[in-house]
Amino acid sequence: MLNPLPSYGVTHTDKNKIHLDTGEILIDGMASWWSAIHGYNHPTLISAIHQQSNIMSHVMFGGITHAPAVELCKKLITITPETLDRVFLADSGSVSVEVSIKMALQYWISKNEHGKNKLMTANKGYHGDTFAAMSVCDPINSMHSMYRGFLPEHIFVDAPKAKFGDTIDQDELETLESAFAAHHQQVAAFIIEPIVQNAGGMNFYNPAYLSKLRQLCDKYDVLLILDEIATGFGRTGKLFACEHANIVPDIMCIGKALTGGTMTLSATLTNEKVAIGLSEGEAGVLMHGPTFMGNPLACAVACASIDLLFENDWQAQIKRINTAMGALKRCESLNAVNNVRILGAIGVVEINAAVDVAKIQRFFITKGVWIRPFGRLIYIMPPYVTSNDDIELLADAIYQAIDQQAY
Repeated sequence: MLNPLPSYGVTHTDKNKIHLDTGEILIDGMASWWSAIHGYNHPTLISAIHQQSNIMSHVMFGGITHAPAVELCKKLITITPETLDRVFLADSGSVSVEVSIKMALQYWISKNEHGKNKLMTANKGYHGDTFAAMSVCDPINSMHSMYRGFLPEHIFVDAPKAKFGDTIDQDELETLESAFAAHHQQVAAFIIEPIVQNAGGMNFYNPAYLSKLRQLCDKYDVLLILDEIATGFGRTGKLFACEHANIVPDIMCIGKALTGGTMTLSATLTNEKVAIGLSEGEAGVLMHGPTFMGNPLACAVACASIDLLFENDWQAQIKRINTAMGALKRCESLNAVNNVRILGAIGVVEINAAVDVAKIQRFFITKGVWIRPFGRLIYIMPPYVTSNDDIELLADAIYQAIDQQAY
């Protein structure tokens, strides 16, 4: 409130473009925080919303059910890793994380394991802004100290060090096991973003870390929660990022791209063991129930978005974007650049100093692009419909911003 960043008025959107009220047309490099994978105003998604709104916009999801929610859950069970066959629908990514934490804690309470009441997680993680979700975010990035005394205290381990494509050091895996050996009697679940720690620094890490994590959770009787909210629906080159390691979590959170960026919706999936296990306790049911749980409008458009993902051959889309993002490699020649990394449809240019967000965004608008960096990271996650030419323009704008010190 004291020194706010400028906000730019938007009049409308179209495909991968954002139109400002001052007349500029911007290529969107962010897909509205990674959610608008099909671009904007896609006729298939708009049609799904219109059709469903004519039938039923909302009805409570307690004691009654409806076709859009049933269809969506069937689709999610089909496309997600095997054994994830129970679905809890919620209304945002943060809430899906809250639900996953409740699932884990309630599971162990139902087993009379009341001592397993903490989460274990890795530094550099980000899982949302609500209190339970925030308590498993990186302690520095989420400013835990401000809420000391309110947030539950969990167990943090080092962030994954071995990079995607590199060889993992056995010492790293042994250190991880040491944490399990020391704390497993207290730990209900380990939660992590698979392969890409997003808001915690765009850390692309080695799939072997995830494989080891699955083994350790099995060995030490700890549930594994994977937060696929940002990584799901093809963004990393696999439909879900855990597929890079060929593992299946006990609980998985999805959101963001679930509705193609049209409406807020999330889901928490789990397996029979957890779903039945938590139901055998005193409560007999998962103790959570959002008002807009299973919203028919959101479920209908989510179904349409999932169908569209496969109709558009998402694998070919991601492969094309990944190749086009090679244009970012040009930035490696600049002294201010620490490194450039690309995975799936994610491109990151890490520079040596933190950006001035207001300054660099003004520059980007003059170049006809919308990119919102944070910290030392200038990154793009464009809609899958973005053309190669537009990706070239996004990459060129990043190069010019760094080269001209417009940050």
